[in-house]
Amino acid sequence: MPDPILVAIAAALAGKGVGNLYDLVREKFAGRSEAKAALEAARDADAESPQVEVLSEELARTEREDPQFSAELRALWQEISVAQRADRDGVVNQISGDVSGKVVQARDIEGGISF
Repeated sequence: MPDPILVAIAAALAGKGVGNLYDLVREKFAGRSEAKAALEAARDADAESPQVEVLSEELARTEREDPQFSAELRALWQEISVAQRADRDGVVNQISGDVSGKVVQARDIEGGISF
C-alpha cells in the first residue's frame, strides 16, 4: 500500500502547485529516466490517477535509496502542507502556487463583488 504522504506529495507535484517541492523532485529525478517520465506523466493528472500512483512509487523508491533526499522531501512537505481547520463556524482560505489575477476569499457575502 502506498505511503499516504507520498501520494499527497505526488498529487501536489502533478498540479505543480508547490514550486520548491517540484524543483527538488525534478532535480533528483533528472538522471533517472523512469522517474523523470513518471513526473512528466503525472503532470496535471487527477490525484486518484494511475500516473500519480506511479509517481508516488518512484518517490518511495528514491526515498529508500537516498535517506537524505527523503528527509529533505518530507521536511519541505511539512513546511508547505499547513493543516488548517475552521472552528466555531469559521472559514479557512488558502491560496498556493502560481496565482495571477484577482482572487476573493470569503465566507458570507451579501451583495455583489466587483473588481
